[in-house]
Amino acid sequence: MNALVASILSLASVIVPSKGWYAPGEPINVNMKAAGETTLTLTDFAGKTFEPQGGPGTAVVAPAGEGGAQVDVRRVFSILATPGTYLLYAMPKDSKSIRDFAGTPLVIGVRDDRRRGAPPGAMVVKVEPLCYATLTTEKGAMTIAFFYDVAPNAAANFINLASGGYYDGLRFHRIVPGFVIQGGDPRGDGSGGPGYMINAEFNDRPHEAGVLSMARSGDPNESSGAPPRAEFANSAGSQFFICLDYNATRQLDRRYTGFGRVIEGMDAVKQLAQAPIADEQSGRPQNPPVIQKVQIQPVTAQSNPYARLQAMAKPPDSLIPATTAPAK
Repeated sequence: MNALVASILSLASVIVPSKGWYAPGEPINVNMKAAGETTLTLTDFAGKTFEPQGGPGTAVVAPAGEGGAQVDVRRVFSILATPGTYLLYAMPKDSKSIRDFAGTPLVIGVRDDRRRGAPPGAMVVKVEPLCYATLTTEKGAMTIAFFYDVAPNAAANFINLASGGYYDGLRFHRIVPGFVIQGGDPRGDGSGGPGYMINAEFNDRPHEAGVLSMARSGDPNESSGAPPRAEFANSAGSQFFICLDYNATRQLDRRYTGFGRVIEGMDAVKQLAQAPIADEQSGRPQNPPVIQKVQIQPVTAQSNPYARLQAMAKPPDSLIPATTAPAK
């Protein structure tokens, strides 16, 4: 378990994984450190709840002394044999809503092997605390939730860089009004990065206003409508952009890796986008706005941007057929 995970769990620990990675057949042991009876609740990333293997009531854990109780959540929830992204919550006894969870939820990513010809089923399991980011600028702060389900590597890359202070003091070096604001380059001219590249995770999340996506090298062939070749698709590092208007950014769907979304603070984003431009061709601002600080913080019941993220992903009631009950 890395230092970031350990520090986060020390702040808000009720369910703590024994380590960060698990083999497919290995028990996924978590330590329960609640003061009283606690119910484990598992959902997918969209909020759908899964019943424990033995039915309702079988996921209740009683305290087991000062060290807490250890539970193999793989045995409690059989769905964890199926590749996907899940959220594990500790619910105090008599809680009425999943929003009343205790401590910090865990993200359980059951990853399959997507290489051609690979055997089906889980390849490895990653367990980590559910986190969000606060990005502070001179125009205000923004709260960012991550797409752990469709872009786990891009999210982890941003979280790791931010936790080390990488983004603090860097600037939004490119601003294209009505399109994007872009930052994360230590050189400040669009050519820099962390010294490595990460593979693309193109996904079905639309590049709507407020979505964060990884910047990458453009492929000259894309001008004809062709998809980017691998050397261009897999060229992202630390630079990211925030979308301003889906009418303009729709063209980026499935060609760039959307990995998060601004949940609060779009007013700050819009103000940053109004900075005077020195060079319209490159989008270089006269005075590039500074990213003062990016902080990675654990989700708690009192501070949970993922409830908003899940609500944003669901269709409005007017689009749900009258014969279908709203998703819970």
